[in-house]
Amino acid sequence: MYTRAFPYAIVCIVSASLARAQPRPGDIGTNIFNIARRGLRGKAPVTADEEDFMFDPTYPRNEIKRILSKYKDAERIMHSADEMVPVQQIFQMARSIEETVAVNALPSDVGTSGFDVKTAQMPLIDDIVGNLDVEYYGPLAMGTRKQRMTVDIDTGSADLWVPVACQDCPHPSYDAQGSDSYQTSGQAFEVTYGSGSVSGTLAQDRVAIGNLVIDEQYFGAVNQESQDFEDSPNDGLIGMAFSSIASSGQPTFFENLISTNKIAAPLFSVHLTRTQSRGSQLCLGCFDSSKAKGAVTWVPVTSMTYWAVSMPGVMVNGQVAMSSGPVTAAIDTGTTLIYFPQALARSFYSKIPGSQQANQYGDGFYTYPCNSQLTISLKLGPNTYAMNTADFNLGRTSRSSNNCVGGILAMGGDFPSNLAIVGDEFLKSWYSVYDYSHGARVGFAPSINNS
Repeated sequence: MYTRAFPYAIVCIVSASLARAQPRPGDIGTNIFNIARRGLRGKAPVTADEEDFMFDPTYPRNEIKRILSKYKDAERIMHSADEMVPVQQIFQMARSIEETVAVNALPSDVGTSGFDVKTAQMPLIDDIVGNLDVEYYGPLAMGTRKQRMTVDIDTGSADLWVPVACQDCPHPSYDAQGSDSYQTSGQAFEVTYGSGSVSGTLAQDRVAIGNLVIDEQYFGAVNQESQDFEDSPNDGLIGMAFSSIASSGQPTFFENLISTNKIAAPLFSVHLTRTQSRGSQLCLGCFDSSKAKGAVTWVPVTSMTYWAVSMPGVMVNGQVAMSSGPVTAAIDTGTTLIYFPQALARSFYSKIPGSQQANQYGDGFYTYPCNSQLTISLKLGPNTYAMNTADFNLGRTSRSSNNCVGGILAMGGDFPSNLAIVGDEFLKSWYSVYDYSHGARVGFAPSINNS
């Protein structure tokens, strides 16, 4: 391992040091954290005479369908799943690990020795489509032969699945017959994503990320995939939300690492690059100080289902946009854009002069003047976090137009009126940490993307 001066400084420390280095959630108060307006693109927010990329509604339309399906039962789930016994047992184990190790908020306080080997880094690839960072995926090893499969990293779901004996699937199948440890339960497995779905049977096998191994991990052995997955570069998906929402009804890979005491700290961290195919990372049991530019500040989780936190409002050029009632935000690495309930989206765009609904693309889209000088921040728990407005701009409506499409979409109809989905559009500005200890919380540190 390396010190702070080297490219990869992964840091885990005792909780006594943590107490000195970072504020607890209750100590933070109302803080505002700003980021530089220039990102890795090296450009200021897009204006009509600087950029000529055009908005393509194809992917956002498809993602809206997936979001509607993925979160259709969210309101019911968040009010009924918190007290599931298996989840509570995992939290008890997380608390015991918490007594000895935790994530460091100020890596410069840490020495170079004593690094715990019970961590792993998964390098992620950014799937870039046009001007969108669509998804982030990386490798894991399955079975006794350690077959490499690639999976989308999704903090908005809780199932692991890969294709197995799937003749019509667009990606190579996992060779279950070649593994001495593969077991099938015979139980049906199915997950629906908008207009698409995957189905098969529930199975168990050895799953490893780096040196972290679970020998009998449950996963969906998928033998049918809808056409929606033809263009996806990844083989499958790994859910990193709480198992209380798992279709399989089984603990996630990360929760099994916690319950078997195979992880240095009961947390994982995610770095997402901006329009760079390489450099993103999932850090299991660790915090990579080379991916952040400052301390972690914490937001308590309000429901142990999704990584859900309270979102009191949104700041637009110093003005507060609010919904008619309390809003919960699901922090979702498996979602590209940001989705607000209709009332909050309407309030948000009312603060941007010249913005209007863009019904030509379908429900939920808005346009705004491309040359608007915007500052946008999300109020999450007691803190306010700015986002890079270059990520908010989805492109111009036409080559000759001065109007651009906004990256915050409105969700109406049957979508929960108190739920927002905060995806990669925001997370590219912040190195995010997902912690099972301290009652469950999400942490954010300024990302190196904003250097």
